[in-house]
Amino acid sequence: MADDPHADRRDRARARLDGLDADGLVCFPSRNLQYLTGFAEEPGERHLFLVIPREGEPAFLVPELYETQVRDATTVDEVRRWADGDDPTAATADLLDDRGLRNGRLLVDDTMWARFTQDLRTAAPDASWGLASEAVADLRVRKDDAEIAAMREAAAVADATVEDLRELGANAVGMTEAELADYIADRLAANGGDGTSFATIVGAGPNGAKPHHHRSDRTIEAGDPVVLDFGTRVDGYPSDQTRTLVFDGEPADEYATIHEVVREAQAAAVDAVEPGVAAESVDAAAREVIEDAGYGDAFIHRTGHGVGLDVHEEPYIVAGNDRELQPGMVFSVEPGIYLDGRFGCRIEDLVVVTESGVERLNTTDHGWGV
Repeated sequence: MADDPHADRRDRARARLDGLDADGLVCFPSRNLQYLTGFAEEPGERHLFLVIPREGEPAFLVPELYETQVRDATTVDEVRRWADGDDPTAATADLLDDRGLRNGRLLVDDTMWARFTQDLRTAAPDASWGLASEAVADLRVRKDDAEIAAMREAAAVADATVEDLRELGANAVGMTEAELADYIADRLAANGGDGTSFATIVGAGPNGAKPHHHRSDRTIEAGDPVVLDFGTRVDGYPSDQTRTLVFDGEPADEYATIHEVVREAQAAAVDAVEPGVAAESVDAAAREVIEDAGYGDAFIHRTGHGVGLDVHEEPYIVAGNDRELQPGMVFSVEPGIYLDGRFGCRIEDLVVVTESGVERLNTTDHGWGV
């Protein structure tokens, strides 16, 4: 058990409950459940809960058809089952009663579907409620060595795919954004990744000025700056990387200038990362470069976001966030400039806060030429 990182995480989550005046934690299929047990599953229509009491051992309540999967995937000793035809709310009430939680303060998974939170309220009508993030978020924000190793490998897969895109070169001209997104997915898999970690963004020409444009049937043309934002997963952990490339021809004159401003802003932000620095200071470092160049109004999003089992999580690299960076935090650094109706430019790497500074997880060239 001592060698099981998930058991250690459950112990640390339990230890936080006392200081939060909470009696128990209830998770359902989510990234929190995966973090605490290693069991990864999408939410479904059946009741599946992990209960971690402040006192006593954790227990699963699962549909009968999941019992073997849960036992194989986790080290939680007690796995209670309920069968189709049983009343899962009554089974939930029994488990909470056995753990002395029917009238306590329970922290419920932030993303739990409303139908299940309602059934929990029925099962424990005298309980009071809070959010699981109170106990889990500060644990998840600092990654352990195994988590960082997985993200380092996922970043290497993304880097290899960037190199594939550069080799594609002028052959990308004439492809649609959707076709290039499919090509990226194929290369991520060929380079060792597990699927895509989010919907791949391919924004060519004016579509690149929409930061969260995904893909369309627009054909990539010579001279188009193409914003390429993608990632994959390794051992459940994602990569997230952006490069803006011109596959053939010459872009608009202003583009080379803008790309260099974004590159300098990204470098300044990465250079600002070290333990004890406020998250907002990293955002300010990138923003200052872009504002000084006269494009402040065209940088329309935060500089970055934390990355872990969720692609977007704490810490957020944004103005107003005075949270101090700590070793083990992983986040994106991704300034951008977007000229509506013309083009956009974004450069993104993932970084890890180390004991003495920062490590880039992505190492490919930032240049726009292929």
